[in-house]
Amino acid sequence: MTQKPLLFSGNSNPELAAEIARAMETRVGHALVTRFKNEETRIQIQENVRGAEIFVIQSICRSPDGLGVNDAVMELLLMIDALRRASAYRVTAVVPYYGYAKQDKKTTGREPISAKVLANMITTAGAKRMVTMDLHAAQIQGFFDLPVDNLMAMPTLCNYLRRKGLQGDRIVVVSPDAGGVGRAEAFAKRLGSPLAITFKRRPQPDISEVTEIVGDVEGRIAVIIDDMISTGGTLVKASEAILGRGAREVFTLASHGIFAGDAITQLEQSPITEVVVTNTIPVRAEALKSGKIKVLSVAQTFADAIKRITSNRSVSELFNREERDEKDETPVLEAPAALVT
Repeated sequence: MTQKPLLFSGNSNPELAAEIARAMETRVGHALVTRFKNEETRIQIQENVRGAEIFVIQSICRSPDGLGVNDAVMELLLMIDALRRASAYRVTAVVPYYGYAKQDKKTTGREPISAKVLANMITTAGAKRMVTMDLHAAQIQGFFDLPVDNLMAMPTLCNYLRRKGLQGDRIVVVSPDAGGVGRAEAFAKRLGSPLAITFKRRPQPDISEVTEIVGDVEGRIAVIIDDMISTGGTLVKASEAILGRGAREVFTLASHGIFAGDAITQLEQSPITEVVVTNTIPVRAEALKSGKIKVLSVAQTFADAIKRITSNRSVSELFNREERDEKDETPVLEAPAALVT
C-alpha cells in the first residue's frame, strides 16, 4: 500500500477533521453526509476510493448543527459501510471522543453494556481498525475484535501547564475519584509533582459528593485531572473541598469537554481558576464568554498517529518520548475558530 491515505468526515466534528487534514498536508474527501426528508441519514462518497487507505473522522457527540449523539453514530456506521462497498483497501474509524464510554458495565440489573454494543456495530459495519483518545475506561479496547489505538492528550495538556509554569512542587495533581488515580499519577510523574486523591460517592446519576481528600494540597496550586467534563458537578465540588483544605488555586484539565446541561454556568460560577479541554468535542462559543474555558487542539496528535498507521510504524512511540513535550507548540483555540455557536 503506497497510496496516500484519504480522510473523510461526518458532521460531528468537521473542524477537527479539517485541522488533521491540514497537519497532514492533505484534504478531507468529498462526501455527501446529510438527511433525507424522512430524517434518515443519507451518505454518498463522491470520489474514487478503490484500493485506498481510508480514515473516517467522527466523534460520537452532538454535532455543530445540532444533530444528536445517535445521528453521529449512524453517520459513522453508514460511511464505513459505503466505503467498504466502494472497495476501499482498509477503513479505519477515527473516533476522537468515544461516546457511550461511561456505559461500559452493568451497574444495576437489566441494563445494556452500551459501549460494547457500539463496538460491535463499528466492527460489523466494516472498520478494520479504531483510533480514539483517552477512553473513559482503557478496557473498552477489549470490546473490539480489531486493533485499537487509544491515544493520549496528556503530552498536549502537560505542555500547556509547563508553559504556564505549573509543574514540580508548585502544584499538586489531583484525581477527582479513585478510578482516575492511574491517569493522575501519570500526569504527576510527567510534571514531577505530588499526587492527591478525592473520594466521592454518587447518591444518584450525574450527582456526586466529595467525602475525603488524601494527600497534601495546602499552599499549592491544585490541578485536577479527568478524562471528561460532563455536568461539571464533580469538579466543582472537588475544587471547593480542595480549597477548603488550603490550596491556593484550582485548575482543571480534561481530554473531552462535553459540558452537558448547565455545566458551563456551574463552572463559570465555581472557584475554579481555569478549565482546560481539547477539541475532541466541538465546544460551544458560549463556553468561552467568561474566558475561563481554554481549548487545546489535538489535531497534530491524530495526524501523527494516522501517518504512523499508514507506514506501519509504532504509534505508542508518540507518547514514550519526553522530548516531544519540549517541542510541542499546541495552540490555544479562540472563539470563533474551531468553535460552534
